[in-house]
Amino acid sequence: MNEIGLIREGLETGRFIPYLGPGVLDLVPNCPVPNSPNSLVEKLVSKVSVPHKVRKNLTAAAQFIENFKHRKSLSGIMTETFAPQVEPSPLHHYLAHLPCGPALIVDVWYDNAMQGAMSPGGDWGQVHGVSQSEHFGTWVHYYQSLGDVAEADQAVNWRKLIYKPLGSISPGNNFLVSDTDFVEVMTEIDIQTPIPDAVKRIRTGKNFIFMGCRFRNQLERTFARQIMKRSALRHWAVLPGEMTRNEERFLKEQGIERLDISLGDFVRELIVET
Repeated sequence: MNEIGLIREGLETGRFIPYLGPGVLDLVPNCPVPNSPNSLVEKLVSKVSVPHKVRKNLTAAAQFIENFKHRKSLSGIMTETFAPQVEPSPLHHYLAHLPCGPALIVDVWYDNAMQGAMSPGGDWGQVHGVSQSEHFGTWVHYYQSLGDVAEADQAVNWRKLIYKPLGSISPGNNFLVSDTDFVEVMTEIDIQTPIPDAVKRIRTGKNFIFMGCRFRNQLERTFARQIMKRSALRHWAVLPGEMTRNEERFLKEQGIERLDISLGDFVRELIVET
């Protein structure tokens, strides 16, 4: 069995956990929302003038807006930016409708495509990271499949859990995007405080498959590393093109095997009918 066949079997049996980055939206034709940190910061600075030195730095630009225009202004721009319903890609539909797994889908972006692929009212739910600036003392919010707020203990009974560590447009308009947001999380993430208990339970001993992700900066690497803790020793990442030295080092440290293939080609082979 080739590697993609192995990953397919792992996803279909629940042994593999998909970890989706913003690049997954490259699979969505005419995607109506930003599909990368670079395209998101361009959107932010088109709404508010920020100093030239932070115009290409997403978290710093967001922090400037938060400091000088108020947090509500930043949240309002993020809400407007990600409000359009994103048509789920074939990958989203595939992951949503696998009958035996995966029990956990990690989705590290703010769009609503993964939720849109799920069946309304089905036996699933979400957990979103939330900003300490808006919800001090609370790291995450849980939501039932129809969007109602849920308690953490309800997640034990869900067949599938979508984990959005950076927050999401729906439900709740939760966004971790500014420097302050991430400083709060980074202060505690080594001891796993911001990671939901349901995620810790499901990930134990599992393999991860990273799709649409890069690991170029410390934030991307830290979130991946901490979410993977106490999982299996072997993982995979669809990572085409030239890698940075930091990416190469991260993959080696974390036992991640690189698949040098475009995400589109990978998905076409992954979901081919057998």
